[in-house]
Amino acid sequence: MNFAVGLKPLLAEARSMESLEKQLICPICLEMFTKPVVILPCQHNLCRKCANDVFQASNPLWQSRGSSAVPSGGRFRCPSCRHEVVLDRHGVYGLQRNLLVENIIDIYKQESARPLHAKAEQHLMCEEHEDERINIYCLRCEAPTCSLCKVFGAHKDCEVAPLPAVYQRQKSELSDGIAMLVAGNDRIQAIISQMEEICRTIEENGRRQKQHLGLRFDSLCSILEERKKELLQSIAREQDAKVQRVRGLIRQYGDHLEASSKLVESAIQAMEEPQMAVYLQHSKELLKKITDMSKVSMSSRPEPGYENMDHFSINVDYVAEMLRTIEFQTEPLGEDEEVGPGDGSEATADEDRLDSLEAPEAVEDVGPRPKPAASSPHGQH
Repeated sequence: MNFAVGLKPLLAEARSMESLEKQLICPICLEMFTKPVVILPCQHNLCRKCANDVFQASNPLWQSRGSSAVPSGGRFRCPSCRHEVVLDRHGVYGLQRNLLVENIIDIYKQESARPLHAKAEQHLMCEEHEDERINIYCLRCEAPTCSLCKVFGAHKDCEVAPLPAVYQRQKSELSDGIAMLVAGNDRIQAIISQMEEICRTIEENGRRQKQHLGLRFDSLCSILEERKKELLQSIAREQDAKVQRVRGLIRQYGDHLEASSKLVESAIQAMEEPQMAVYLQHSKELLKKITDMSKVSMSSRPEPGYENMDHFSINVDYVAEMLRTIEFQTEPLGEDEEVGPGDGSEATADEDRLDSLEAPEAVEDVGPRPKPAASSPHGQH
């Protein structure tokens, strides 16, 4: 039994009603327009109540309708196209009503109120017996048919049942199936929600651990910077002391050179004196000054290797290797062992470890000391 021809108009009508309903949805409340319906200058429609809600939200200082004072106009944006709607002192009550949309809503509600089976019965007629309505159901063929098909037609040897009874039974089965699917969907949605919560927890835990890790490494960097500052100060102290000593010797030698140069000039001038009596009056004193100047000892000078600063070299290879082996703890901390990001105990422990690692090189005392007799060229930085 084929009754698809009778169903086509019904399906087409259902699709048309569904399409019409989509056009009658308010973009604010997402429900069918509630009268009165107002039309905006951009030709989009809104429930007047929804339009007033949007207007009040955009203009919180605008006085409500019925106030004793005369309110000024306001403006808001259309939720569909973002066009700016400018209103006068009447607010949304000054917008024009769309009577055409309101009439369409009334017609739609009237059509929707008609019973579905009443519409269907007008179209479901037997294809073989055009004047017979489909009113029974063939249980063996599992198809609706008419009474004449049971008496004279293809279903005369089949078992049949009243169409409403089969309709109610299958509708009940379909309802049970829908309920089962909905319950399954609810369980799946609950599982999805749990997994989304797990994702959020993972992201939060990861963010917190990244922050903690950054703080730990910042504390290590602070320790290294502090130690670097101390070592640089030690080098600077010895550098300044040595430079000051050498510059002091330079000044001594410069003063001696200047005095000697002046004495040479005086001696040359005396040699040019043509009168012997005048020459002899000053020659004895000049010879004494030259003798005294030659006796001045200028043997004070920096010892060989005085400029060498190699004894400030340090070996950090083992420290770098230790830093490269930093790994996460294999066992989680207990509640009593957990340390907050602001706790200074972690930084103190790191500083103690670095101090203990520096002990083999005795870098705590980096003042002036003689260069070791033998030093390895490896690891000198």
